[in-house]
Amino acid sequence: MEIVIVTGLSGAGKSRAINAFEDIGFFCVDNLPPKLIVKFAELCKHSIDDIDKVAIVVDARGGSFLSSIFDTLKELKDNDFSYKVLFLDAQDDVIVRRYKETRRRHHLYGQAGYSLEKCVELEREKMQSLREIADYIIDTSILSPAKLRERINQIFLVDTAKAMQVYCTSFGFKYGIPIESDLVFDVRCLKNPFYVDELKYQTGLDEPVREYVMREQTTKEFLQHLFDMIDFSLPLYNEEGKSQLIISIGCTGGRHRSVAITEALANHLKEKGYRVATEHRDITKGLKSKQQ
Repeated sequence: MEIVIVTGLSGAGKSRAINAFEDIGFFCVDNLPPKLIVKFAELCKHSIDDIDKVAIVVDARGGSFLSSIFDTLKELKDNDFSYKVLFLDAQDDVIVRRYKETRRRHHLYGQAGYSLEKCVELEREKMQSLREIADYIIDTSILSPAKLRERINQIFLVDTAKAMQVYCTSFGFKYGIPIESDLVFDVRCLKNPFYVDELKYQTGLDEPVREYVMREQTTKEFLQHLFDMIDFSLPLYNEEGKSQLIISIGCTGGRHRSVAITEALANHLKEKGYRVATEHRDITKGLKSKQQ
């Protein structure tokens, strides 16, 4: 039986995530107390309804949540239940904005004072130890419900025990490094198409920009070193049991060089047989047409 423990910060999207799990055939339970998880798994195991995929949302609303969740995970393992932990995260300002938009009260309100920012800060501190053991981390700061659903489908619609999921993400340093990154590479050292008038308003997905970036000898050497390092590292991460690896490649604005290099790396890894998904976080930011 496949068990997914869905957890993370309040306001990071656990409710939307559980809807996505339901859509791909998981039996879902929201806000189940950790102490009941093992008993629930036993009931599912012996159910006549052939329940073989379960997603359980747990969060920090309970006072003894952290101590009980770690005890529960150990008990699951001791009873030969296989499980994965999905941790949903988001930037503090995004969580604060979401709470203000919904006018919901944070469960730590009062305990952390009467500042919503302090509540988010305290919860992040409390949840850090659980985040560190998560098999998957999804930052929902800029993900629409559809994009979150797509990310969950990419991870859980296949047998995750067979191969690590690799995400190749481009970004612009001016907008900040993606917080869920495992590996970050800076390609600002490469020649910048932004300063070529006919390329300025295109992106690294357009052939002229790609050719401009790739024709440079320094780019070819950079790619070879990048491929060598990634080819060496990924089997080690896989052997270590890492379920997903997020490789973030950044340039200044996240539209030209980082996009082209990300696409090249993703294609290289697909040829190697890895499960790869790409995302270009900042490709449309600040982009204006010549007519504007």
